[in-house]
Amino acid sequence: MTTPIDIREEAGVRTLHFGSEWIQGAMRIARPWNLELEYTREMMAALLLCDTPRRVLLIGLGAASLTKFLYRHYPLAHLTVVEIEPAVVAAARQFFKLPEDPKRLHLAIGDGAEYVLNSSKKFDLILVDGFDEKARAGALETLPFYQACRSRLSNSGIMAGNLLTRSRSFKRTSAHIVEAFENRALLFPSCESGNAIALAAAGNPIELSFDDLKEIALALKEQTGLNLLPTLTRLAQAQTCLNDRLVL
Repeated sequence: MTTPIDIREEAGVRTLHFGSEWIQGAMRIARPWNLELEYTREMMAALLLCDTPRRVLLIGLGAASLTKFLYRHYPLAHLTVVEIEPAVVAAARQFFKLPEDPKRLHLAIGDGAEYVLNSSKKFDLILVDGFDEKARAGALETLPFYQACRSRLSNSGIMAGNLLTRSRSFKRTSAHIVEAFENRALLFPSCESGNAIALAAAGNPIELSFDDLKEIALALKEQTGLNLLPTLTRLAQAQTCLNDRLVL
């Protein structure tokens, strides 16, 4: 990797950088299994729509926050992580407590877009969060990639993608997701960091009232400690959520 991997610590939080100030991942040292960054918590809103994922694909490892959260709280789930840079995997193991468990956690070094395009496996949950040191997602923000993600989802499958609102390609990428999933997509309002989470579905239609979603969120909080009630408030502001219902 031409850009050095940089590990920093401040106020009890360890962060991963690719030779810049931009944070690629974070872990509170006293609570290594928690989701420290707001956008990672919002990505887990996918669990409100897919509450018992058994087969999960994560594109981009970073500091392994999403991987560790799912590993800890969903013991029946098999996780496949595709990370293009071997040094990121090494850093996640050395500094961010990435578990070694080949039975439940399969790590593949490679290009995430190529993996999805060439795969025949089906997944209940696909999480896309891959950027380089200049905050570029490359093939991970193209229409063919999102179309391939849709074809790789099970009948109850959900894709969650992390987008950067400050990126010049943000509007184009959002449009690609909507097109690939035939309008079965919604985009959260941007959070303070400038991240915006997209959720998209394939297979069975989804229609839930916000009262239903609140019940699911409360159960998730009891099960995992993750509080998605603030996320639900923000989700209600999404243009695709009308009349206090989420339809996807």
